[in-house]
Amino acid sequence: MTETAPLRRDAERNRQLLLRTAHELMASQGLGVSYEDIARAAGTGMGTMYRRFPQRRDLLDALFSEHVDTVIGLAEQASRYEDAWAGLTWFLERQLEIEAQSRGLGELLRSRDQATELVRRAHERMTPLVAGLVDRAVRAGQLPAGATPADFAAVHVMVGSVMDASRAHAPQLWRRALRIALTGMRHADLSGDAPEETVIDHLYTDQT
Repeated sequence: MTETAPLRRDAERNRQLLLRTAHELMASQGLGVSYEDIARAAGTGMGTMYRRFPQRRDLLDALFSEHVDTVIGLAEQASRYEDAWAGLTWFLERQLEIEAQSRGLGELLRSRDQATELVRRAHERMTPLVAGLVDRAVRAGQLPAGATPADFAAVHVMVGSVMDASRAHAPQLWRRALRIALTGMRHADLSGDAPEETVIDHLYTDQT
């Protein structure tokens, strides 16, 4: 028993080292960082990397589960705002601020290619909260009658794309893009057919 305990401690140290290294690399470079890059930067072998995280989704879930829970908590907090529009805009800005701090998290939350069960669960929990805020804002006359949660999912994806494209040269440009998008939402003519609810799944996750 005493002989195996140090091995377990070493394994946990290696796991935490790999997580810290992966977090730093993905925060600046995104999800495209390879296992080889992480192992090399951490000073470990590839065998250690695969023992701790046999599949890439294991690594992503370990890295980002806490961050995703934070975003869900923001949506829950926004739903308690007395003013629905204020809650909705506060949530979108706070969510994007978190994504601005970690390129990897932003790509995880907005990329179809990198969708995991963790992200699917997050969207399942956030969508009804955002839908409630949108419905309240419509009923209060703060949004046009045709506004839907899918419209705000599109805003998230569009502003996130600006964030990714300008991260190196104009890292705050996404804030301006968000203001433009939200102002447009309040004054848009949305009298046409509303998008199907399933469009949110197709924006965020690979359904094929």
